Amino acid sequence: MNVHRAVIEAKEEYSGVTLHYVNNKYDEGNIIKQTKVKVEEQDTAETLSAKVQKAEKIQLIEVLQEFANKKK
Repeated sequence: MNVHRAVIEAKEEYSGVTLHYVNNKYDEGNIIKQTKVKVEEQDTAETLSAKVQKAEKIQLIEVLQEFANKKK
């Protein structure tokens, strides 16, 4: 929740989801896909978290489908 709270407190327009390859450094692997999530004025950390989690699920399915299609 700290990240979502910080995004709201900073009055960011967007938050988002980044899926990346894992390497030896935290959050520094090459990016596979990013998805923006609009931060609305009425969002709380909880509502923003729910929106981000929904985007994560959609993004993961899309990326898995893309990987599967490349193997065909």
